[in-house]
Amino acid sequence: IAVPALMERLGESKTKTAQIQIRQLGNVLDMYRLDVGSYPAESNGLEALVAEPVGVDRWNGPYLQNPEALTDPWGRPYVYRFPGENGAYDLYSLGSDGAEGGEGEAADVTSW
Repeated sequence: IAVPALMERLGESKTKTAQIQIRQLGNVLDMYRLDVGSYPAESNGLEALVAEPVGVDRWNGPYLQNPEALTDPWGRPYVYRFPGENGAYDLYSLGSDGAEGGEGEAADVTSW
């Protein structure tokens, strides 16, 4: 009984961690936008927060020191889409299963 309960708590913890990281990345994306004038192009992705993209004026980074911050708690890169379908940009994790949708720990964790 204790093992399933522990695993459930661990899953909840990873989901909460992803929610916090997405909020923090959103703040960093906003700083980037203030400097550059727009969010990173989808072709540059979130890597634009770590290394200066070619042809981007007024880049004042790195905005993140640790490239591992671009990885969700399940070890996969966060998904970034600009322009977004749900806001100025979409930033999300596909959860524990790495697939769209899902429930519980497997549910997507989104910025919207």
